[in-house]
Amino acid sequence: MINQAGIDLIKRWEGCKLKAYKCSAGVWTVGYGLTSRAGFIEVGPDTVLTQEEADWYLEKVVDDFASKISPMITAPINENQFAAFVSLAYNIGVGAFQKSSALRRFNAGQIMEVPAAMRMWKKAGGKVVQGLVNRREAEVKLFLTPVVEKPVASQGRSKPTQSRTVQASVVQGASAVGGAVGALNALDGTAQIIALVGCILIALLSMFILRERLKAWASGWR
Repeated sequence: MINQAGIDLIKRWEGCKLKAYKCSAGVWTVGYGLTSRAGFIEVGPDTVLTQEEADWYLEKVVDDFASKISPMITAPINENQFAAFVSLAYNIGVGAFQKSSALRRFNAGQIMEVPAAMRMWKKAGGKVVQGLVNRREAEVKLFLTPVVEKPVASQGRSKPTQSRTVQASVVQGASAVGGAVGALNALDGTAQIIALVGCILIALLSMFILRERLKAWASGWR
């Protein structure tokens, strides 16, 4: 399976035709470059798809290509690099991709040489085709795009005031201080001073606990 950026790239460059047509190589094609060779349906002059069917077949064919080229890749790869390779293989064929210098360079760890190797696949019928040149550039751009990981803490994270841990700390602190103040009112003289010191210590302890739990919340623990 490839990411949405890869699917969108393939859709953009394959284009979608719901009624079968003959491609430049004379092969009956429909949808997003679907042919009988894919093994899903027999594509002929009378083949017509709905948009939903075209999208469904594309996802199935792309998944099939992804599963076929995945074992060929022996070096660590991110999702954008993989999506670019699937798009390339989808266009040139799995066999051609397996023999390509782009794959060899990548597996050898020569990442910066991969884009030039991908750009070599720009000919059809022995001639340079501008459409292929443009597609290779789009694939190279995706290949070189860093993958930005979303912080786990940003997904459905509660606010500090919504955190059950923080709320509990506030309630506990307020209860402790309230109880100490009540006890203070019942005393006088030296006992009041001692109780007041105790009240202050309790308030400081509650603030310390609240601060530590806020720090824990900020690091992703609730």
